[in-house]
Amino acid sequence: MIRNQWYAVLESKEVKAGRPVGVTRMGEKLVFWRTVDGQVVCMSDICPHLGAPLHKGKVRGEHLACPFHGFEFDPSGQCRRVPALGTAAVIPHALRSRVYPTYETHDLIFIFWGEAEQTPAPPRFFESIGEDFSYISFRQHWPVHYSRMAENQLDVAHLPFVHASTIGRGGRVVVDGPLVRPDGEDGFSLWVYNRLDDGRPARRAEDLPEPQRHPFLQFRFGNLWHNWISDDVRVFIAFVPVDEENTLMYGRYYQRMVRLPLLQELFNLVGKLGSIVIANQDRRIVSDQLPKKSVLKKSGEKILPSDGAILYYRQRRYELKQAAGQEE
Repeated sequence: MIRNQWYAVLESKEVKAGRPVGVTRMGEKLVFWRTVDGQVVCMSDICPHLGAPLHKGKVRGEHLACPFHGFEFDPSGQCRRVPALGTAAVIPHALRSRVYPTYETHDLIFIFWGEAEQTPAPPRFFESIGEDFSYISFRQHWPVHYSRMAENQLDVAHLPFVHASTIGRGGRVVVDGPLVRPDGEDGFSLWVYNRLDDGRPARRAEDLPEPQRHPFLQFRFGNLWHNWISDDVRVFIAFVPVDEENTLMYGRYYQRMVRLPLLQELFNLVGKLGSIVIANQDRRIVSDQLPKKSVLKKSGEKILPSDGAILYYRQRRYELKQAAGQEE
């Protein structure tokens, strides 16, 4: 995982008032809870005293109390009460739990996974998905590193083979491009040009004209993906890292064509089921890819021009890890 990045890690509905939630994210055991005013706090789930799981404790006002000895931690992670020492005790400053900054938007909870010397700029969602869209969500576990899951959704050449019965129908096996363009410091956009094999060789990205329409796919670091199916229909995924070998797909089907409540629910459900079918087709293959984690260098894989979006993702991911002082 790339340090010093925002990652969507939970849906807002998963963290309710008064109920701490323990999860594993980014290879760490974390606890999420809400303060009295509803702000989400994310801290290490391991009590710094004797390692008890804090998510089994209780929210007491603005504090989270450990279930083992009643130590209470404030939203900054600092311990403010040690019952065994009495109310007049001076609490050691070192008695604190690690805290990650959080941000909540579009019914998603983000954490800034890294060292934040000052408050980081908030994460960007996809601006074209407005409040006029309704959505239905789903979640899947994939036994893969999150980078493999992200690359799968940027791979334009696999469609007629993995998805021959769904979105890959038509046998458009030749890939012109694809065309990839940066979208700010944290993302990029992708235009897909797949066609039937008519005897002409595939065109390279540099030979394609500049696009005059919106992108087909968008990606935002750390872990957000957007499929711009049409102006009124979108699919969104957050590739949520659990650890080095497991990822959760937080998917959403968005639409704004059907607005009558009952019909909207039915339409969204059909879209969700279709998205799950497509995701299952991918998961069957990606779960057995080797190596489990994608890298830019020394992977042993043979990259082709049709893998342009995958290569761009790997290069940008490598640059961000280097900037964070991490090895690939």
